[in-house]
Amino acid sequence: MKILALIGSPRKGSNTDTVVDQILDGSKTKGHTSEKLYLYDYEISPCMDCRNCKKGDLICTIKDDMQKIYPKMEEADLIIFGTPIYFYGATGKMKLLIERMRPFIANGKLKGKKGIVLAPSEEGPKACGLLVKMFQMSFEYLGIEFAGKILPKAYERGEIKQNQKELKRAYEIGIGL
Repeated sequence: MKILALIGSPRKGSNTDTVVDQILDGSKTKGHTSEKLYLYDYEISPCMDCRNCKKGDLICTIKDDMQKIYPKMEEADLIIFGTPIYFYGATGKMKLLIERMRPFIANGKLKGKKGIVLAPSEEGPKACGLLVKMFQMSFEYLGIEFAGKILPKAYERGEIKQNQKELKRAYEIGIGL
C-alpha cells in the first residue's frame, strides 16, 4: 500500500507531524511505503471557481504547486489528512488543498482510495466534530472511504510526546493498514 500524508501544520515536528510519523512507522511493519508533504512548503492558490476542472481534461488549470500534489494523491492508496484545529476547523493551507480537490469530483481519480483524518487540538475530540463531518462529507463526495480518525488532545509544542497512549494508538493504526 502506498500512503500519502498531507501535513497541514505550519510547523515541522509539530504534534500533527509526530502522530503522522507514528502511523507511518506502524505501516512500515507491513511493508507499506509512504511520503509526507508539508503543505506550508507549497504554494497553493484558492479555487477561482472557473469550472475548467469540470470540462475537457477534467484538471485544474491554476498553475501552482497543486500540480505537483495532484499526481501524488492519484498514486496513493490511502491519504492521511493531518491538521491541527484552528478555530474548530482545518488550517488555511489544508482548507486551500480541500478546495482545490474539485477536479477529482469530475475525473473520479480518488474513488476507492481510503482517507484518515488526524486533528490534534487543545480540547481533544470535542473540538473536532465540525472538521470530522466536513472530511466525511468531502470523502463521500469524492468516493474516498473514511478509514478512521485520530483526535488527540495536544496543543503546546511537543505536548503529544507526553501522551504515549495516543502515540501507541497511532502506531497500531499504522500496523492495521
